[in-house]
Amino acid sequence: MPAFFHHLSEVLYQVLECVGVNPWVVERRRHTFLHREAAWDVFHHQTGHDMTTFHFGSQSEGTTTPGLQSDTDMLITWNLINIMFSWADWQQGMRNLLMVREEDTPPQHYLLQWISSVIPQPVTHFHHPDCVTDSQGRVFLSNMTFVRVAAAQFGDEHIRHGPSNSFSEDWDFVTALYCKTLPSEIMSWFTRMQHGYWPSQETLQAAQRCGCFLVPDGHHGSVNQEIEWRITPNLIERLLMFSLNMIPIQCLVVLKMLKKQEFVKHINCVNCKFTTFHCKTALFFTLHRTQQTIWIKSRLIECIVMCLQTILEFLNQGEFPHFIVEEVDLFDGKLCRECQLRLEQAIQGMIQDDMHVLFHLQSDDLGQRLMALPHDVRPYPGDDVNAGICGKLVKDMFEQYLTHVRMACSRLCDNAEADVITSLNNEITMLEDLAVNVRATQYHTNYIKFIVKYLTSVKASVTSSSCIQSGQPLPPDIWQLYSLSLNTDVASSKLKLASMHYCRGELMRAASVLNEVEFDLDDSVQPVCGCSIKPYYNKLSKAFCEYTVQNDSHEQLTKKLSFCVRFLREEKFCAPWFLWCEMYRAVGDDVDHRTDNESDWMDWAEVDVRPFLLYLQYLTYRGLGVRHRQLVAFHGLKDIVTSQDKMDQLYHGETVLNLLGHCCELEGDVQRALSVYNHSVQSMPRNNAANWHTQRLELMLNN
Repeated sequence: MPAFFHHLSEVLYQVLECVGVNPWVVERRRHTFLHREAAWDVFHHQTGHDMTTFHFGSQSEGTTTPGLQSDTDMLITWNLINIMFSWADWQQGMRNLLMVREEDTPPQHYLLQWISSVIPQPVTHFHHPDCVTDSQGRVFLSNMTFVRVAAAQFGDEHIRHGPSNSFSEDWDFVTALYCKTLPSEIMSWFTRMQHGYWPSQETLQAAQRCGCFLVPDGHHGSVNQEIEWRITPNLIERLLMFSLNMIPIQCLVVLKMLKKQEFVKHINCVNCKFTTFHCKTALFFTLHRTQQTIWIKSRLIECIVMCLQTILEFLNQGEFPHFIVEEVDLFDGKLCRECQLRLEQAIQGMIQDDMHVLFHLQSDDLGQRLMALPHDVRPYPGDDVNAGICGKLVKDMFEQYLTHVRMACSRLCDNAEADVITSLNNEITMLEDLAVNVRATQYHTNYIKFIVKYLTSVKASVTSSSCIQSGQPLPPDIWQLYSLSLNTDVASSKLKLASMHYCRGELMRAASVLNEVEFDLDDSVQPVCGCSIKPYYNKLSKAFCEYTVQNDSHEQLTKKLSFCVRFLREEKFCAPWFLWCEMYRAVGDDVDHRTDNESDWMDWAEVDVRPFLLYLQYLTYRGLGVRHRQLVAFHGLKDIVTSQDKMDQLYHGETVLNLLGHCCELEGDVQRALSVYNHSVQSMPRNNAANWHTQRLELMLNN
């Protein structure tokens, strides 16, 4: 290897650290996605679905950078289906499927035969669109089952890539079946691994307990393509990735960058592709064959070259073996022989050119960084790229949490109003019991604490609303409920408390809480909402990102997050009457024009924290007769609406416009109010309470 490789390796290591491939960001990615898996576990438990969700791939492994723009991979498995590797695996009362292989079944694939849930005998001649019956009367599960479900769920946005179904190129959803018994073609891997430098014996022992998945993906060109299921050892692969230190991880990231920019130039067939999984597999083989003493910082480029040589070896022999599953060729159906030869020549050229290709990599400006970064400059955790990664991980995680909370609130609202408190109590008790379950991890506990606080806040508000409506005094324990829930985030629960005080005519108490919220809402507070999977233009503040670098516990993070303030209809007497209009925003057939995500929250009042703070301040100080504070709030609200940058940060911009319109009305400027309401309608023509307000003011002006 050239002598300069040692120095260049040190510099490359530092550059990769600067773009998020460093120990603490990799660890943060992994913990974040394990938290998200736990949140899905709890959500499935709440909704009565016996399912388990896993995150696999680059995002959860920590083998990506912002420039690689990796999608997020989710695998969902139904636990009510029992996969039988042999008749000994049959379980009474379960939906049993027996793994079957015929003489012509391709490697890595199985057929799944329906077996009775009553007695261990095959089901025969079962007519169902998800089943296929062969000439022998055997009934097999079609792998198109989940495709039909996804197509119905995602509609026109449905995207299908192999076993993956999605509504966006940023996400990959795979519905699979879990097999707790590892088949022979995976078990043989453990024997093969006894001779090699990696993985360790501890890792191999843990891998034997992993199990595998069957994904709905038939072999291309097979006569049984629609009833074949492919086995995939995702859990073992994730275990292997989690066992690696930074040098192999950085090595894989560079291979992905080369794949994205350089390899693709030499693949000229439409249906041919060299994937990131090929890169990962090459890394695994290289690690297995080489001593661990080679995988050090000063030999990083040498390690990259060794991985490229592994790829060259497979290209030369025209077969790319799967690292774990025996007899599988990863070139089959992926890369034709012509493209293999072209790619082989390209990689040979890169190695012969002493890897100068690294200086031309555009992803994350790696090439420019490589030439510009002095060898003695060290990246620091709080720099822009790394802080931005941490900020986005936190924001995305809490958006998922709030989406789950929104769905929980929707289920609660399906009950009669009198039963909502009972349902809340049952939900909170169930969650608290789940938290002490022997299978609950710290990830589960963290999420459960969060959602219990949120539901406690809802309970406090629903209880208060009922008392205000009936003219009854608040129960003695109401303040304990508010106290337990005030730190769900920095502001939303406190604003609901202030709103309750306002609605009870306790204006000084309301003003006191509002002053506290105003003090806490500094530039490092990040707005987050769970109403939309695709938030508008919501950006991350630099101060927030820098905060997330040093603070990663749920309690610390919620001090710098502001959730949109939500009032269910059952809480409406704790909200200013004007917000009630948001709960009944539909005009004519507007309800028919709501998406699935909008169908629940559009029956509630949802408003961003900062504008709601100003609106409540305006109302409170108006009631107190403190005109100068009232005007400060009014002008602050106008400042948000007239600033495109600030409006772009909002999740419910139309509601903020409506609040400003109401303030204009209270100021006696009806024409300005009508103009603001019209602007709101222009921004969101349907399912907007401004439609009611414009009609109301037009009638007023005409009379």
